[in-house]
Amino acid sequence: MRLRGESPNGWPGDWLRVRAIIAPPPPPAAPGAFDFQRQAYFDGLGGVGFAVGKAEITVRGRGEGLDGGALRLSRLRQGIAERVRDHLPDAVGAVTAALMTGERGAIPESVMAAIRDSGLAHLLAISGLHIGLVAGVLFVGVRAGLALIPLVALRQPIKKWATAAAIADALGYALLTGATVPSQRAFLMIGLVLLAVLVDRRGISMRVVAWAAVVVLLIQPESLLSASFQLSFAAVVALVAVYEVVRMRRKEPAESRSWPRRAGIYLAGVAATTAIAGLATAPFAVFHFNRFVEYGLAANLVAVLVTALWIMPWAVGAFLLMPFGLEALALVPMGWGVGLVIGVAETVASWPGAVAALPAMPTWGLVAIAAGGLWMTLWVRRWRLWGTAGIAAGAASVLLTVPPDVLVDANGKLMAVRTESDTLAVSSLRAAPFARDVWPRRAGQEGDASPWPRHGEGAGGRLTCDSLGCVYRAEGRVVALVRRPEALAEDCRLADIVVSPEPVPGRCGAAVVIDRFDLWRGSAHAVWLGDGTVRVESVNTRRGDRPWVARPSARRTLSVRPESS
Repeated sequence: MRLRGESPNGWPGDWLRVRAIIAPPPPPAAPGAFDFQRQAYFDGLGGVGFAVGKAEITVRGRGEGLDGGALRLSRLRQGIAERVRDHLPDAVGAVTAALMTGERGAIPESVMAAIRDSGLAHLLAISGLHIGLVAGVLFVGVRAGLALIPLVALRQPIKKWATAAAIADALGYALLTGATVPSQRAFLMIGLVLLAVLVDRRGISMRVVAWAAVVVLLIQPESLLSASFQLSFAAVVALVAVYEVVRMRRKEPAESRSWPRRAGIYLAGVAATTAIAGLATAPFAVFHFNRFVEYGLAANLVAVLVTALWIMPWAVGAFLLMPFGLEALALVPMGWGVGLVIGVAETVASWPGAVAALPAMPTWGLVAIAAGGLWMTLWVRRWRLWGTAGIAAGAASVLLTVPPDVLVDANGKLMAVRTESDTLAVSSLRAAPFARDVWPRRAGQEGDASPWPRHGEGAGGRLTCDSLGCVYRAEGRVVALVRRPEALAEDCRLADIVVSPEPVPGRCGAAVVIDRFDLWRGSAHAVWLGDGTVRVESVNTRRGDRPWVARPSARRTLSVRPESS
């Protein structure tokens, strides 16, 4: 629930009294769009909404019914974030708190948009980079500190002691930042690698990735369809596969290289890692977000280096100094690095063509790419190259995608049509803002949809409007988009398709009718027009019979009168 206006400084476990409007989680904005109801079902979330008055804290910090460990972690997370923001201002403090706690809600939207458009969003998703650096910094620090004590260094296995400390540190950081799917995967892999050090074995292999995937899916099987799981594992599978080949072909021992050569190899490794991870995750980013970042390599060459060599070491120092109240000694220099990363993000995001908008990829296209990619990465022989056929077929699916000609939201308050230039025009610039944002993005459109005319022609001559509604003509079909019930008699007689936010009488002569009851039962609808064909798809028809699909009951259906508004 979103609080509005002045709100009290609440902590996890506090009880609030507030007047609010709460509704069930909303369905997808269009057939095939992100299903928030599904996510809410598995998260145990029963409703969302917003406050219409000022909230009042009635009980401080009791949190009955909440898990004690989770509650303490949440309070610790919020306490750390507030201490960070006390020392660092504005966006720098918000991004620093996100890197240390995983909480990104305080980041200004403009900064978050720049981070996404520059290809740096992965830096805010606590994953292998962060957990590996935190564990690595503590490993080196503990081992170096113990090495300064000759009696201990000469008689005890200080490397294994440092490894055990790094495992505990990685686990604590993963829990503190919310134990998301990427952080679960990262901890399981890093933990197994460090465990291999404890038993004098090599731990980096594709088996480690498989181990992490199995454990994550046993804990959260629903995460298989999430963007975080797919992006995280796509990147790490590709990286492990490539570097296994590099390791097998490497002939020069690392110990024989000079420092300048090692530095050059490190920079080349950062560039190669960014390129490999970017290529591996690009199809999944297109499928889930309809975006392709053009200059991610340039941004990551600077940002990843700054994060690895400056920001995360200072973050470890800040964690260690917080119990003594001295965290400012580490947070201030950490903030310098964060400010540089934000500057890089804003600069790269401002370059022309930084982000390419692409239409929604069909599910079979993503499956083909995933299958082809797995074939290439899991095999080691030359026949692994056959996987390129699946990748090519999946990539071609984007070119075969045809956006809907007509869209209508679940309440019938917003409609959209496709213009001659393949952009969308919408019936209102106020109604259904979320759907109005999702529809152009899924159509691969740059910028917002244009508005319909109140009267006259629009959409490149395809749309004609008056006070009663609009008529859309395309592919030899006539679609009546009703504004007022008085238009129904004529529209039912002349149109092939009638779309109405009001109930349409059963004697309507149109071949296809989408009215209030269809929207109520099926949620948002999409219509494709073709030569002699009309395809209609609703959100609920696409989703099928699932526990998270809210459908009206028979009793509720009978209680609604056709003449009601």
